Amino acid sequence: MNGLIFATGDAITSFLSSTLGIIIVLAIILWFLSSSLKIVKEYERAVIFRLGRLVGAKGPGLFFIIPIIDTLRKVDLRILTFDVPKQMIITRDNITVNVDAVVYYRVFDPNLAITKVENYTLSTNLLAQTTLRDILGQVELDELLTKRDELNQKLQTSLDKPTDPWGIKVTAVVIKDVSIPEAMQRAMAKQAEAERERRSRIIIAEGEQQAAQKMNEAAELYAKNPYALKLREFQMISEVAREKNLILVTASQGQTIVSEAAAIAKALDKQKAGN
Repeated sequence: MNGLIFATGDAITSFLSSTLGIIIVLAIILWFLSSSLKIVKEYERAVIFRLGRLVGAKGPGLFFIIPIIDTLRKVDLRILTFDVPKQMIITRDNITVNVDAVVYYRVFDPNLAITKVENYTLSTNLLAQTTLRDILGQVELDELLTKRDELNQKLQTSLDKPTDPWGIKVTAVVIKDVSIPEAMQRAMAKQAEAERERRSRIIIAEGEQQAAQKMNEAAELYAKNPYALKLREFQMISEVAREKNLILVTASQGQTIVSEAAAIAKALDKQKAGN
């Protein structure tokens, strides 16, 4: 009986040992598969290093690596953005302004982005700050306010050139805001008001010049036709005579005709008032 019990115990121990071994083997296999099986999305690439040496970029989709021996770093290939913090810039005409911008960029070569620079996002951001100060410090305030498209293009070109060896393509740089000191804002408002006043004076002067030209043409026409001048004189006297309590003094020549014209005008006014 005791021998049977010992035999049963040995069998159980053997079974448990074998089961535990199988579980350990399965666990190792599952760990190996989970560590070696990798998936990257359509917009990602995985840069593989084997024992420290660059193997290359893999993806998208499913691929295998050798656990412990291989390491990887994922790189996003989509267009990324970051805000350039406000930079205090002194323009060429010695005016201090605060300017911030937005940079749009993408990784076109994952291998270069990982091997040529430690942190391509931080490096691009710092480079954008210095480039913004350098480029905008060479222009005057009026250009900074009115030629933003040209400056954006210049910033994009200047920033894309040094980042190209890093596998980074800067697609656009957009100046968001230009903060001008309050004193300068008041000065610009005065300048704009003076400019509007200048334009209004020019318009008035041009109107007077045109009126003088028309009067000169009319004078030449009246000089060629004295009868037209006389008719114009009668019309003017008739218009003036419509005013009440008004005394008309005219030249002696043609006094009768003028008096009759004035009398007719007064009679017409009285008739209108009676109706």
